[in-house]
Amino acid sequence: MKLDALLAQVGKSRAQPVPPVEKWQPAFSGDMDIVIRADGSWWHEGVKFERLELVNLFASILRHEQGEYFLVTPVEKWRIQVQDRPLFVSLVQAQADEISLLTTTNDALVLGAEHPLRLSQVQGVAVAEVRVRHDLWARFTRNAWYDLLECANETADGRFIVRSLGVVFELDCWH
Repeated sequence: MKLDALLAQVGKSRAQPVPPVEKWQPAFSGDMDIVIRADGSWWHEGVKFERLELVNLFASILRHEQGEYFLVTPVEKWRIQVQDRPLFVSLVQAQADEISLLTTTNDALVLGAEHPLRLSQVQGVAVAEVRVRHDLWARFTRNAWYDLLECANETADGRFIVRSLGVVFELDCWH
């Protein structure tokens, strides 16, 4: 399925802006009993969020700073708990010199200088993640990682790379 078609189904376009949380500087409001578990599920007071629209709304006002996560509005700043990464890349689509990504919370982005790819270690295993905005990173789901590997090319010296928007990213997880 094409990324633009999928976004149209969920009522969003690539150009739809997210709130400018990086510009908002409210005073700390306290802790909110929201936990984003390592599997990407959102929980409030021990109850799983069932409404995806609410998860997407909260994800759009999420900010990461100094190792902590906050839900931020122009007048409030609530700290929440995140077990691993709050966002996950679920869809990868390559066309020409562009690798488009979609997160489980409907963030649409294109791998490149603004949205770089990096590999990090989780329990001794290399996992891919991409910067969604500011210091907010999304892990690739297993299926999305395999889709990204399908976009890779092997270099003459045996490294695996992907290219998007003129930027080369190394997938050197086996060396």
